[in-house]
Amino acid sequence: MTRRGLLSLCVSGLGLAACGFRPVYMPTASGKAGVAQRELAAVEVANIGDRPGQELRLALQERFGSDAGLHHRYVLTASYGIAGEAIAIQPDSSAPAVRMVGTANWTLKTRDSEGRTLTSGSAHALDQINLFAAQTFYSLLATEATQKRLAEALADQIALQLAVWFNQRAANGNS
Repeated sequence: MTRRGLLSLCVSGLGLAACGFRPVYMPTASGKAGVAQRELAAVEVANIGDRPGQELRLALQERFGSDAGLHHRYVLTASYGIAGEAIAIQPDSSAPAVRMVGTANWTLKTRDSEGRTLTSGSAHALDQINLFAAQTFYSLLATEATQKRLAEALADQIALQLAVWFNQRAANGNS
């Protein structure tokens, strides 16, 4: 990298710091887990029905990084659905491709006797399956892979939404 490129990178970094930019998952000054990471680890993900729901739950648990033995102060409930829409209809009325739309509505509650709702939101993701009429096995594998990708994308969105919420809550002094 040239000196000019390095200088422009430093200046742009200073500009971001000046406008209040902070990474969502930023660790503390001592190098320990930051607010978002600590709070996400304290979230228990409730069961989500059906196979796609189980995939979403596992993806969320991976992102939250729950520590073994950590007391869960929150519980996340979610409803999850996938809708399919045929695209590129052929003259014989077959569809060589299906657009899959995954939608998850979630609610974060306290894990105490009150079970107060703290925040809620939704996440949406799109993916596509290319179908081949003569290859049923391929279609089944493609459908499963697409459902997994949708769950991963939705888990990324939900984890980020919660991390931002936890950071804002801490910044406002509501830990």
